[in-house]
Amino acid sequence: MSATPSTQVRAFHLDAPVARVFPLFTALGEKTWAQGWEPEVLSGEEERGSVFRTVHGDRKATWIVVDYRPAEGRVSYARLVQGSNMGLVDVHCSAASGGTQVSVRYTLTAVSSQGQAFVTEFLDPISYGHMIEDWRRAISKALAAAPRP
Repeated sequence: MSATPSTQVRAFHLDAPVARVFPLFTALGEKTWAQGWEPEVLSGEEERGSVFRTVHGDRKATWIVVDYRPAEGRVSYARLVQGSNMGLVDVHCSAASGGTQVSVRYTLTAVSSQGQAFVTEFLDPISYGHMIEDWRRAISKALAAAPRP
């Protein structure tokens, strides 16, 4: 019997409208707030089926957009980190209290023993919570620095 994929989800609030927040969760939009994020776009842009690669240290990931619905504030990615893990990343942005509520879910499956160690640490509730809080701070800073349309 196969293992159940591991998942973790957290949400946070940003003081900006969905129209300003949602684009920050695209391959190129993430460059404005995620330090070291340098995607290599292989096809498309944001639309479903677009593919890009990233490198973080020794982890090389290939991503494909599996769902892109900007009018609904939804984007989902499938990703494969060579020799480590594969899974989904789902982001949902919705209007809330004069800003945007952002929900981020990672669902991962290890493909090796090293990958299992990564997945366990990455999706640990405390570690994941810290990561999402780091995202909130970085995005808030980027939004504050960006000119408003």
